[in-house]
Amino acid sequence: EQLVESGGGLVHPGGSLRLSCAASGFTFNTYTMYWYRQAPGKERELVARITSTGGLTEYGDSMKGRFTISRDNTKNMMYLQMNSLKPEDTAVYLCSAERGPFVFWGQGTQVTVSS
Repeated sequence: EQLVESGGGLVHPGGSLRLSCAASGFTFNTYTMYWYRQAPGKERELVARITSTGGLTEYGDSMKGRFTISRDNTKNMMYLQMNSLKPEDTAVYLCSAERGPFVFWGQGTQVTVSS
C-alpha cells in the first residue's frame, strides 16, 4: 500500500496550490480519504476528508471556503485545491486512507506560504 503526495512548494500569501495524492496497492475506491497537515511544534490537524464515492466532504474550520478536496477513483488520485493561502497554512500536508482498522499514510509534501 502506498500513498505519494505531490504539488507542495513555496507560494505567496493569497496564492493557490493544488496538492495531489497518488494511491496504489489497495482498493482505493473503498477508502475514505483524508488530508491532514502538521506544522512545526503543532499537533496534526485535519484539513479535509472525502468519502469513498466522493459524495460527502468535510473541512476543518479554518479551511472552509478556501480549500476543496476531490478524488478521481478512475485514476486512484485525490486532490486538494488550496486558494487564498495564508502564512498560517504553512505545514507538511499528508494524505491518509482509512477503511475500518486499515489506515495508510503518505510521507507528506511541504507547503510554505511566505512573502
